[in-house]
Order: sequence, then structure tokens, then C-alpha cells
Amino acid sequence: MNLDKLQQWLQDSNNDLAYISNPITISYFTGYSMEPHERIFALIVLKDAEPFIFCPALNVEEAKASAWDGDVIGYLDSENPWNIIATNVKKRTHDTHNWAIEKDDLSVAHYQLLRGEFPNASFTNDVSPFIEKLRLYKTPEEIKKLQGAGAEADFAFKIGFDAIRTGVTERSIAGQIDYQLKIQKGVMHESFETIVQAGKNAANPHLGPTMNTVQPNELVLFDLGTMHDGYASDSSRTVAYGEPTAKQREIYEVDREAQQAAIEAAKPGITAEELDSVARDIITKAGYGEYFIHRLGHGIGKNVHEYPSIVQGNDLVLEEGMCFSIEPGIYIPGFAGVRIEDCGVVTKDGFETFTHTDKDLKVVPHKD
Repeated sequence: MNLDKLQQWLQDSNNDLAYISNPITISYFTGYSMEPHERIFALIVLKDAEPFIFCPALNVEEAKASAWDGDVIGYLDSENPWNIIATNVKKRTHDTHNWAIEKDDLSVAHYQLLRGEFPNASFTNDVSPFIEKLRLYKTPEEIKKLQGAGAEADFAFKIGFDAIRTGVTERSIAGQIDYQLKIQKGVMHESFETIVQAGKNAANPHLGPTMNTVQPNELVLFDLGTMHDGYASDSSRTVAYGEPTAKQREIYEVDREAQQAAIEAAKPGITAEELDSVARDIITKAGYGEYFIHRLGHGIGKNVHEYPSIVQGNDLVLEEGMCFSIEPGIYIPGFAGVRIEDCGVVTKDGFETFTHTDKDLKVVPHKD
């Protein structure tokens, strides 16, 4: 069905064929996933002929055994892949003048090699915006997979909270989360590096887990996710190790209020920038606006970050079936950071989250 839409787009946009190079995009259209590393992996979609997957010979049988039921063309390491692609394209069509490419993915080197096989062709059209919009609306089957990934994230939080103790490193806690996900849930891939940040480290939103140790009376921030049947989860929680100070509790409660207000406001008809403002206004009025230093949210699906961006300046009207995160944060350098994040889907009258770990401030008792 999605390939039919892409072929129709090719016809409507006066393109003869599309060269799809992003492995996630290929998986979206074909159901087949692989990591090509330095080798060539592509999906060639023609406007009026059958598409084909192009991949290393060592992956051909795997691709044929996948959900993909079209042609699979392979190549040996000793062969010229671009020449084989050209040969198979020309077997299927004489119309090779206008190519659509994923401009945000295709490397300059690969573009030049592809163009070398089709020197008179145009490669100026970008198919990425069309694919972004196509992936914007999730099907019930996709939402079920996102819910499965969310359930795994909820399990991961429990493991992480239980692992907190005085003197344990952030990396040790993250490692325990990843290990238990594998042995208890069969999760082989996280959607990104599991983040655990204690104390002032949490004021740096994208600082990975370090050898910093957890100490009593600190806030500990968790940001984690898994890949479940090809779909991602992404969720954050912040807990207190020992009784929080008044200031720690204050910034937590402001952030929790902002996140809850945004979840309640997320519904068809509101724009992305209006939703961002719901949370941002609460944090700003509480005196912490300068410490909310990122957008409210991002889309989620087969990628952990995808379209749309829930951010100031984006007038996209939210509609049923769109999936994204709601994750306000307050980051005070040298003191602490708080982020509470859930991904979810816009329903006909609201927003349903994929994660359900409690958001009242959890106080983890001291453990040595």
C-alpha cells in the first residue's frame, strides 16, 4: 500500500523512479531491515514497473525470506554495485531521466557514483518530505508496536530505580538496565544509548552516562527506550535519591505540571507551536523559562526522532494518528536537571501515552 502511494507520487511529481537509501525507510516500505555498514543497500522504486531491493549477496537469502515479496538483486564485494543497479533499472524501464532521492541521507560519494551510470539524468527532486508526511500517520498495527516498546521502557525504569544506591556509577545503572532488558525481555536493541544522570550531570540533557557516582539527596534522571518489532520507545523519568530539598521538589513539580498540561491539551486541532507553548508558559511563569532549552517534543515511529517537531514556529495542525513525545525539561547548571517524557498518539479526542510509569515524585530510600 505505501509503495503504491510512492509510485503514485512519482507519477504526480513527474519523477521516473526513486532511489531509497535510508535503511529505516527501506524497512518502512518493504518490511526488511538490515545494517549495510559500508556496503550498498537500496530500494529502487519505478513509477510504472516493479520495484526491487538491492543489497550485498550475503544478505540476499535473508531479504527473500523477509516480508518483502518483490525482487532482490545482490552483488559480490568484487563487483561494481552501481553498474549492476543501472543494468537492472534499464531492464525495467527506458524512463530514467528524473530521479527522486533522499537528500538528507544519500552521501555525495554515492550520489556521484549513481550519477556516473546515468550522466544525463536529473537528481534534483527530494522524496524525503513526501516520506515524512506518509510516515506521520501511524496505522493501528504501528501503534500496537509502539505500545509494546513503551511497555519495555516501563520495565526498564523499574530496573533502573531498583539499581540506585550510594556510590554506584551512572554507567553501572545503565548497564544493568540494558542487561535485564536482554535477558528478561529479549530486547536486543535500545533505541538510543540508555542515559542515567545523577545530580548536576542531569543539567546537561544529552550527556551520556559517566563514571559519576550517585550520592544521597540527589535527583537522578533516566532517559531510555527500546526497539520493539522495528518501532522505538523514548521516555524519561526523574527520581529523588533520599528526601529531596525544597528546590529540587519545586522544579520537579513545575515540570510535572507542565507535562501534564501539555498531555491534556494534545488533541486534534491544536498546532505544534501552541502545544509547545502550553508547557513552556507554565515553566516560564514559575521563573524557570531560561532553563527549558529544547523543543517540547519530536515525532516517533521507526526512528526515535522523526517528523513532526513540537516546537515554537511550527504551525502544523495536529491530527489523529500522529505520534510524538511530550518532554518538558528544567536544567539548572551546577545544580540539577528534571525531565519527564512520554511518547503517545493523538486520538480523536485526546492523547494516549505509550508509557505509564508513575509521575509523582518517587523517593528512593538510601542504600549502601
